[in-house]
Amino acid sequence: MSNLKIIETPTAGTSASPMLTSTVLFHLAFPVSNISDTKAYYVEGLGCTSGRENAHCLILNLYGHQLVAHVTTDPLEPPKSIYPRHFGLIFTAEADWERLRNQVGQQQLGFFHPPKNRFQNSLLEHKTFFLADPFHNLIEIKYYRHPEAIFGAQGYDAIGDRPVTEASSG
Repeated sequence: MSNLKIIETPTAGTSASPMLTSTVLFHLAFPVSNISDTKAYYVEGLGCTSGRENAHCLILNLYGHQLVAHVTTDPLEPPKSIYPRHFGLIFTAEADWERLRNQVGQQQLGFFHPPKNRFQNSLLEHKTFFLADPFHNLIEIKYYRHPEAIFGAQGYDAIGDRPVTEASSG
């Protein structure tokens, strides 16, 4: 996973994303119950590389981005839905998305939501699947048929599977 190509931010130079002189990586901290199950799922299962660790934390490299698993004694409850909270990856090559989908099957990680196509035959068309780690953190893996839909396509209001009216009801 260390030979990954970093993609330029499509909005570089805007007020929200000024011109940068270095690579920017995404960082996400998330709760886990223990380090050994975290390593089994993320390193052995998903293929992350592990970095520093101690009894309370594990740093993971997920396709060039930093995940930090923090051990908590708080109860970790399964979510009722993929909304509002999940994190994930967007692959820019369909073959890479398929490779990870196949790896998930080979490693028997199980799908929270199995692979499917959303918004077929539109600019928003993409492949997606969801995973749930042993601590109920949801992970979405996507591939967009039309890369401009990742940050663009403002003329469309479709986002995810939830009807727009459902968003206001929680």
